[in-house]
Amino acid sequence: MAKRNLTLQVDEDVIRRARVVAAKRGTSVSALVARALDGIVEQDARYEAAHARTAELLATAVARGGRSWRRDDLHQR
Repeated sequence: MAKRNLTLQVDEDVIRRARVVAAKRGTSVSALVARALDGIVEQDARYEAAHARTAELLATAVARGGRSWRRDDLHQR
């Protein structure tokens, strides 16, 4: 897959701390951000797929009846 540059504005303190995290993990800040964005995109895709499946199931669901009683019918006051 082709890679493209992305410019971000991030607080200096966050950048400094991200460099420390990246160094501990033996990677770069760029790789950390790329993985985080990839995770967000994958999570969103899974959510959208689940939402579509749910909508399809609801659209094809058979009515099972419903509640025909009221609370007052069950409890005398």
